Order: sequence, then C-alpha cells, then structure tokens
Amino acid sequence: MFEKSSSLCMRDPQRVQDILMSMQKSGSNTLQVISDFDMTLTRFAYEGKRCPTCHNILDNSKLISNDCKEKLKELLNTYYPIEIDSSRSIEEKLPLMVEWWTKAHDLLVEQRIRKDLLATVVRESEARLREGFQLFFNHLHEHSIPLLIFSAGIGDILEEVIRQAGVFHSNVKVFSNYMDFDESGVLKAFKGELIHIYNKREGALLNTGHFQELRTRPNVLLLGDSLGDLTMADGVQDMENILKIGFLNDKVEERKQSYLDSYDIVLVKDETLEVPNAVLLYLTGNK
Repeated sequence: MFEKSSSLCMRDPQRVQDILMSMQKSGSNTLQVISDFDMTLTRFAYEGKRCPTCHNILDNSKLISNDCKEKLKELLNTYYPIEIDSSRSIEEKLPLMVEWWTKAHDLLVEQRIRKDLLATVVRESEARLREGFQLFFNHLHEHSIPLLIFSAGIGDILEEVIRQAGVFHSNVKVFSNYMDFDESGVLKAFKGELIHIYNKREGALLNTGHFQELRTRPNVLLLGDSLGDLTMADGVQDMENILKIGFLNDKVEERKQSYLDSYDIVLVKDETLEVPNAVLLYLTGNK
C-alpha cells in the first residue's frame, strides 16, 4: 500500500496493517479524521526555507510594528527550544507554554489588528498547505468524512489559509484560538480558553458535544507533528481503532525514538500528504 519511502518509519508494521484492515472492514462511514494544523497540514519548509505557522503569518506581517516583532521573536527564541526539548516532561513544559502563548496574545492585542486586513496578510504570506492537500480535503468531503482540526494557532488565520486554498468544505470543524474584535473590527482580545500545544486533550474533552454527533464514527485517523497532538482524540467515546501518523519535521535524531514509540507511522522530513492520502484511498475503497 505504501510506496517504499525513506521518510516512512514504523515501529510495528504488522500492527499498522491490522489497524488498517479493521478500519477498512468497518467502512468509511465509521471514520473521522482529527488533525493538527501548523506543520501537519501545512508545510514545515519549502525550497529550504521555513514556512510560517498561523502565528508567524501575523508576526511577519505589516500589521505588526517592528518593536512588537522583536518581542515576539524573543519569545520564540526563549520558548520554542523548551517546546521541542525531549529531556523535559510535559508537566514541566506546560506552564511555560501557557506563559508563551499568553504573552504573545497580549502583544498582538496591543497592535490593534484590523479584521478586514487578515485575508490580505494570509494572501501575502508564504504559508503553504502540504503537497497533495487538494486530494486530502476534497476526498474527505466527497465521502462525508468529518475533519476536526485542533490547533494552538489562530483560528481566524487558519480558516483563511484553508479558504484561500479553496478547500474549506462543510465537513471541516476547527477548534483553535479565535480573535475577538470590537464593533469597529479591531482586535480586543482572544476568545475563550487558551488552546496551546499541550492542552489539546482538554480542548477535545470540552468539545465532547461535537464528538457526540460523531459517536457512530469510532475509527480515527490522527495526524500531528508533536507529542502534544497525541491527546487530540481523547474526547472520542467508544473508540474502536486509531491510526496515528506523526510528521517529524525538526531535530530528527534526538526525537525519532520518542515519535516511533508514540505514533504508528512516522514521516521524517516529508512535506507531502502522500501517506495520509494513501491511507484514505485505502479506507474508502479506492485502492
């Protein structure tokens, strides 16, 4: 089913095959896809250059003053190494991630960002969905398979990226950090609970209402690029099978083992959706 590829690693290929066969037997009407967004559905790099996350799209835009850009960069340089440090526990990282996101959001609110300029900022950015995204989004839509996106990014920007790519279909639901604008369309705050890289499980559990309607879909395909993404399906009740595909984009050698221990399939420095697409085609009978 998978082309032999140097980027694809599995700790237990037999187990992957068993899960896939069980899921296929159940039929595509029992399937839901739960995915992270930044660096999972979007590219990590293009032509040797890092691609922006939802936050980066704003951070690098003309809506942000140079002073604010400097402060955001300092935050990134302080906290990103902590986020990907495999020697620290999640418990240890948790308060620091909250600190990072909260400070970043406070800085953005100070910039009085205008809602009507967000589309332009996305259009002018270098954000890119992974190669093969049309097949991924369109195939899920054609087969009425729900796609739930959990993101620690900014929901308004994320939706705009998908919209501009022409694939924001009715089966897509997004759980993310949304901006709150005042009457004149200026950013005044962020709505609701903060979603960051390590509390997606809470996001999943808080949104069990959405999962209720998906109870007839006990088979989950999960896509992520961090170990924090592994809890995104925790709101799914009566789960029968879950196949976890992890994109390992960065610091490969020191993180590879922990990814192999946690994800069923690990894709190393793979900028495409070829493997998830192959899985989808298999599960929907288009072998």
